[in-house]
Amino acid sequence: MTSTTNTTTEPTHFSHEDFATLLDDSLAGKKSFEGSVVKGLIVGIHNDIAIIDVGLKSEGRVPMKEFTGHGRTVELRVGDTVDVYVERMEDKNGEALLSVEKARREAVWGELDKSYQEGILVNGVIFGKVKGGFAVDLDGAVAFLPGSQVDIRPIRDITPLMNIVQPFKLLKMDKARSNIVVSRRSVLEETRAEARTELVSNLSEGQVLAGIVKNITDYGAFIDLGGVDGLLHVTDISWRRINHPSDILKVGESIQVQVIRFNRENQRISLGMKQLEEDPWKGVEERYQIGSRLRGVVTNVTDYGAFIELEPAVEGLIYVTEMSWTKKNVHPGKILSTSQEVEVQVLDVDMNKRRISLGLKQCQDNPWQNFKDNHPIGNILEGEVKNITEFGLFVGVSDDLDGMVHLTDLSWSKSGEEALAEYKKGQVIKVKVLDIDAEKERISLGVKQLEQDSFSTGLANIKKGDVVTGTICAILDKGIEVELDGGLIGAIRKADLSRDRDWQRPDRFAVGEKVDAKVASIDRLSRKVILSIKSREIDEEKQVMSEFGSSDSGASLGDILGAAMNKAKAKAKEEPKAGTAKTAAPKEKASAPKKAVASDEKADKAPAAKKASAKKSAEKKED
Repeated sequence: MTSTTNTTTEPTHFSHEDFATLLDDSLAGKKSFEGSVVKGLIVGIHNDIAIIDVGLKSEGRVPMKEFTGHGRTVELRVGDTVDVYVERMEDKNGEALLSVEKARREAVWGELDKSYQEGILVNGVIFGKVKGGFAVDLDGAVAFLPGSQVDIRPIRDITPLMNIVQPFKLLKMDKARSNIVVSRRSVLEETRAEARTELVSNLSEGQVLAGIVKNITDYGAFIDLGGVDGLLHVTDISWRRINHPSDILKVGESIQVQVIRFNRENQRISLGMKQLEEDPWKGVEERYQIGSRLRGVVTNVTDYGAFIELEPAVEGLIYVTEMSWTKKNVHPGKILSTSQEVEVQVLDVDMNKRRISLGLKQCQDNPWQNFKDNHPIGNILEGEVKNITEFGLFVGVSDDLDGMVHLTDLSWSKSGEEALAEYKKGQVIKVKVLDIDAEKERISLGVKQLEQDSFSTGLANIKKGDVVTGTICAILDKGIEVELDGGLIGAIRKADLSRDRDWQRPDRFAVGEKVDAKVASIDRLSRKVILSIKSREIDEEKQVMSEFGSSDSGASLGDILGAAMNKAKAKAKEEPKAGTAKTAAPKEKASAPKKAVASDEKADKAPAAKKASAKKSAEKKED
């Protein structure tokens, strides 16, 4: 069966008698023209309408489009003879109702039926989409192609298969219903089965084959190798990075591919195109030394960086952190754009992963290092408060750089939270440079360092272990607070108010009273001097014991304390009663009576104990 119908190029002229004889022969045995296929003579062609004479009282008019079809072209001339189907001898206009398309369909049905019975393939053209499948023109007869019978595997785009002549297998024919079902898949399976057996038997890895691009997906393309399909993955199409396989390949295109992997069990074939070209990454380590600078073109910008083409098929990545010294939270698209030529520095080359790390900011001056060179530690600057956070202030020290003032560096006397509440965004303040770390890109600033620390000044004459005198300024449940010289505040815990537990009561003190205490430690965090009356009393007792002897020498504790008290009284009488007297004296008077009482009690008990001990010794000797 042919796909095109060619009429005679030379016009044939019939006499009226010859055409009548020809017509009578075609209608031999028939009583009526209607419903039959007869020979007709083209007597005229006007405005895409062919006027055909079939021997009736009037001619019929047939549109020129009925003479052509999908995948078929014809050239008609006046005087050509054609087969026409007589639908009605006379219509309402008095003209014969003729159809070339139906005449061709009647002729085709006989040929198709014969092919169906013998299992012969027929040629057809897919020309349209219908519900559940596609419409196929079988040289005039319209057949139905189910969607499942288009190809061996589902395909997304059938456009490349339309309007081309290709073989089909007849699955079903019903002339009464004008129903024809065809299959393209059956044809492929039969032809591919034979080709597959031959191809697979001789297939090996590394083999170079010719193939046709059958289908394109997001992850690659399926290549028809002549009976069997192989997958060409997107990463194996080119050494260059491509966004989509369609950028390089087209459906129906013939290409050369190499077999990369072949699994005989499941007959899966992995193909490659780039393997047929020389690897551009060969010798990259020698061409791109770490630290070298070169120029490249931006090929793609992503959320995490930008790809730079250094040479065809060789790209490097500028990670977002290597784009700018100061713009940290900016999308790479706001710094670079595609097709832009830039200067970059090679940071690292990984041949195993085929990665080249590039830096953009390294080709520019480091503003952090420049700031360090131009602003030594201790320098005083003015800057605008750019941001206020829970841990401090960010102050602009230049057009691109911000420094941070930590909570602890805001005030000497106030807490960080209290001092932070005094600042507002946009406020211009003075700051002092405390530290600059160019590598970590940090600038530490301070506000309190602009003025002298009264706490540090007050500690100049005080050290741990000194006995100081202070005035009680606050009485608390947990102890007392004492104001010292220089505005320092000393804290005495409840347990350190006295050596004796009974006297460890804050309520026995009064605000304004002076006390002597020993410096136990210095708490720089709370900016307080930790004092202890207990430690001072213990030290005084140890001093007395060392000056006047010990109980082991024969003297009782009461004797030692009594002698110390007498010496202190005599010294007090000798000293003039001036305002220069130490404030420790009242405290000694306050504590001395108790000690004296305790000493007297011990002194009274000591002779009695000695007498009892002597009596026992005498009794033992008598026995």
